[in-house]
Amino acid sequence: MPTITITITITDASLRDVAADVLILPLLAGADRAPATVPGAPEISEAISGLDASTARGDLHRIPSYGLASATSLLLVGLGDEDLAKVEDEDLRLAFGAATRSLAGVENAAIAVPTATTQQRAAALEGAALGAYTFTTYKTGTGAGAPKAALAALTLITEGDADAAQTAVDHSGVLAEIVGIVRDLVNTPPNLLHPAEFARRAEELVAELPITVTVLDEKQLAEGGYGGIVGVGQGSTRPPRLVRLEYAPAKATSSVALVGKGITFDTGGISLKPAAGMDDMTSDMTGAATVLAAAVGAARLGLEVKVTTYLALAENMPGGGAQRPGDVVTMRNGRTVEVLNTDAEGRMVMADALVDAVAENPDLVVDVATLTGAAVVALGKRTAGVMGTSEGRDLVMAASKTTGEPFWPLPFPSELRADLTGRVADLRNIGDRPGGALSAGIFLAEFVGDTQWAHLDIAGPGYASSPLGYMGKGATGMSTRTVLQILADVASRPAP
Repeated sequence: MPTITITITITDASLRDVAADVLILPLLAGADRAPATVPGAPEISEAISGLDASTARGDLHRIPSYGLASATSLLLVGLGDEDLAKVEDEDLRLAFGAATRSLAGVENAAIAVPTATTQQRAAALEGAALGAYTFTTYKTGTGAGAPKAALAALTLITEGDADAAQTAVDHSGVLAEIVGIVRDLVNTPPNLLHPAEFARRAEELVAELPITVTVLDEKQLAEGGYGGIVGVGQGSTRPPRLVRLEYAPAKATSSVALVGKGITFDTGGISLKPAAGMDDMTSDMTGAATVLAAAVGAARLGLEVKVTTYLALAENMPGGGAQRPGDVVTMRNGRTVEVLNTDAEGRMVMADALVDAVAENPDLVVDVATLTGAAVVALGKRTAGVMGTSEGRDLVMAASKTTGEPFWPLPFPSELRADLTGRVADLRNIGDRPGGALSAGIFLAEFVGDTQWAHLDIAGPGYASSPLGYMGKGATGMSTRTVLQILADVASRPAP
């Protein structure tokens, strides 16, 4: 590592004079079937009037600049409306992200959103920064078959408040970095990212930041009573780890604990998954990558909130030493659990880490996990579920409104708790099939106590089979910005 991210600068040059290979501009629908227009640029609108260009959100048209700009070409990106004032921030992120995602192999581009508000311009820049990502680490093609690098440099054409533009540039740069961290980790093949290697990369990523790291190996985990993590990892030749990171600025008056599911590969264990699609289980450590990246973001931004982060790392394999359905394990807090399905392993490693997280009495605990297929069935591939205490859920929903990342609050029906009562132990690790995402959250609640808490199930949107806006195929980094926004929101609270 560390992740290579895009370089972002600002300029007050005009559309005509900005130096770039490509100039990215918004494209609005014309009223009453009139030709599409570029807001604030009548000469460009006139030049493209005969194109009959689609203006659906994210539709792209790359054309010569016709001498109207110093850039070699123009990239027009549809916004799906005829009035820029009506375009939502997230629509701008998605549209401009699609634009930069299409520019792999281009060295530099400029972005302009004439007549936009400061907030809209910041959203467009953020999406463009997030879209400028490719993962080519393991591609070896040469010549015409060589992999194309992501757009390397982006210039924002400012209008008015230069300070606000610089703030947007700085913030977008941090977001591109931390989302890139998540994408890089999740996209790394599982034979190259096992628990010990994940822990090593975490140490490397924070080496120059005010973050301290503690790593527990398999012997320390066994001695410490982390039965959930040890049990999941015992079928693999590559043993588990628990990584604790602490960011504790001197002026912090609030604290948040983050917990991430880090199953570096999930076969399902003895309860083996079907072969079809199992390769996607390289993404089952997305939660751990997300909370690690959010902690990096908090340190980069200097947020005045204490953040303790736990990465629960294991590889779930069906080796000779693997735990069996029917085994009973003793968790970190002494509670016993019947393991009725070894493919319900995420909640087991998360529960142990949650015990440590709440023991430090944080003001809020947030856990992130690709936890259940049931969440995908309920909410689809692009929306994450959020459960927990009412305050925890509200904080997540408020943060997601700011970032534009789609979350939906889910309940904890009291009748589902009975399904988790064990026959020979305190708990069983699965409930009945209906409401599976909810019963998984209810299981985790048993290890949280009275702490304010939010559980984010990102099984659907954390990894994508098709691109959307600033998200390509594979790792999306979805929820990283929301978790960072939660930290920022807590940091901005008045001191108690």
